[in-house]
Amino acid sequence: MIPSVFPPQRLSLFLCAAVLLSTGACTHRGSTGAEAGHEPPPHARREHGAHHGAMPHRFEDAEEWAKRFEEPGRDAWQKPDEVVAALALTPDAKVADIGSATGYFAVRLARAVPKGHVYGVDVEPDMARYLGERARREGLSNLEAVLGEPADPKLPEPVDVALIVNTYHHIGERVTWLRRLGEKLNPGARVVVIDFRKESPKGPPPEHKLSPEQVREELEAAGYRLTRTHDFLPDQYFLVFQRG
Repeated sequence: MIPSVFPPQRLSLFLCAAVLLSTGACTHRGSTGAEAGHEPPPHARREHGAHHGAMPHRFEDAEEWAKRFEEPGRDAWQKPDEVVAALALTPDAKVADIGSATGYFAVRLARAVPKGHVYGVDVEPDMARYLGERARREGLSNLEAVLGEPADPKLPEPVDVALIVNTYHHIGERVTWLRRLGEKLNPGARVVVIDFRKESPKGPPPEHKLSPEQVREELEAAGYRLTRTHDFLPDQYFLVFQRG
C-alpha cells in the first residue's frame, strides 16, 4: 500500500457538487461571485486543505446529492449518451467509472455492456451504498459499487476502460495513482479523462482546473500515451489514453 495521498479524512474523487447545478459552477469555501452562490448543504460542507494539486471536497448524504448529480439540465452540456457512444464499448467490456457518485454515467455504461461488467468506484461510503441500491433497483446486475481508497481505486479485476469524468482534478499524487491504476488494466485498455477547460464557466474554481496539456504530461509520466481526443463537449476536454 502506498501512503495516502490525502489528509486522514476520506475525500471524494468525483464530481464537484455544484457542477450539476444549472450554472455548472463548483462551490468551495472562500470562492466568490457565481460560485459562492451555490453552497452545498451544511451537513456536506466539510472541506480540507489541498494536497499535491488535488482539489479537496467531501460528499455525504447521497440522496441529497442525487438531486444535483442527476439534475436533468446536465444532459445538455455533459452529453452522456454521446460520451458513451464515443467510447465504442464492446457488449462484453469491463469498465470502471472512477468517481461514480450516484451513477450518472455508471448506469448508462452498464446498459451499454449487457454482457460485460461495470465497477462504479467512489471513496465515499454513502455513495457506494447508494449506487449499489440503485443498481438493484434498476435491475442492473452487471453494475457493482466499489468503495475505493484515495490512493487506490481498489478494482476487483482488470478492466478494458477506466472512465474518469469531472474527477481527475480531485486526485492527489496523480502520477503515482495512475501507475497504481495501470496494475488493473487489461492489455490495450484505455483510460479516458473528461474534465473542465480552464476557460469554461462550469466546474471548479479556476485555480483548481487542469489544462489538457497538464493532464497529458501527467499521464505520459505514468506510462500512458494519448491516442485520441474528442471535441464535441462544450465545456470539457475528452482525452483517450492507452498504457505503454
